[in-house]
Amino acid sequence: MEHIIKSYSNYLMNEKRLSNNTLESYIRDIKQYLDYLNEKEINTIEHTNKTTIITYLVYLQNKGRATSTISRSIASIRGFYQYLLQNKIIPKDPTLNLASPKSIKKLPSILTLQEIDTLLNQPEKSTYKGIRDKAMLELLYATGIRVSELISLSVDDVNLDLGFVNCTIGSRERVIPIGSMALKALDIYLNDARNFLVKKDNEKLLFLNMKGSGLTRQGFWKIIKAYTVQSDIQKPITPHTLRHSFATHLVQNGADLKSVQEMLGHSDISTTQVYASIKKNKIKDIYKQTHPRA
Repeated sequence: MEHIIKSYSNYLMNEKRLSNNTLESYIRDIKQYLDYLNEKEINTIEHTNKTTIITYLVYLQNKGRATSTISRSIASIRGFYQYLLQNKIIPKDPTLNLASPKSIKKLPSILTLQEIDTLLNQPEKSTYKGIRDKAMLELLYATGIRVSELISLSVDDVNLDLGFVNCTIGSRERVIPIGSMALKALDIYLNDARNFLVKKDNEKLLFLNMKGSGLTRQGFWKIIKAYTVQSDIQKPITPHTLRHSFATHLVQNGADLKSVQEMLGHSDISTTQVYASIKKNKIKDIYKQTHPRA
């Protein structure tokens, strides 16, 4: 790879006529990227793809690199791949349509397992509202579905016997398993509470407000905000926090990214890739806390 970097450096200097400072910055960015690939045991540039590059950018962000630095790294890496493509060293350019740094967002706070238990145990189980809220919160964490999907579910979308929920967005459909605790909460809701909330005989919506109508996104945000205050958890919690916690806990416990991608409904696995970096950070924290020579 050294001879390729050298020829690319000559190309930038003689044909692109970059200044010495700019040239040094570009080559330094590329060498840092190649060092990262070596650490990941990616031995040839041909084995990289868009996901590899996005993972590297997330790595830079997690190390606290400024947005301007990441933007320059993207420019350096993109230029390098274009050079490799022009010289037929690689068959295609993986930087095509690469997201800008502003699209690589930091995740909101992730709840610990203890915080999840605390939050999900807040609803009052002796009231229809509490039984409903318990079922909604359990289902959100058990499946990672979005709030818009939650409030759009019909009774027919949930199969308690087989233990799954069917989510449909437009023409896209996905089937997600439901854990035992969420199944129990749903069973109690359907048998002990929903019939008392229904006002119309032909009502198909699974979750209803206290007036018998469908819930709104804003209505659910108010519900989860109230339980956050009640639980005294010192983190900002939104409905999406449960979705991120769902995915993070799966990956941390050994789930493969492809399965998590399918459950979340991500069209591109590079979106799911960020949970892998969270797992690595978690392992690093555990190591630092427990190894005698860390």
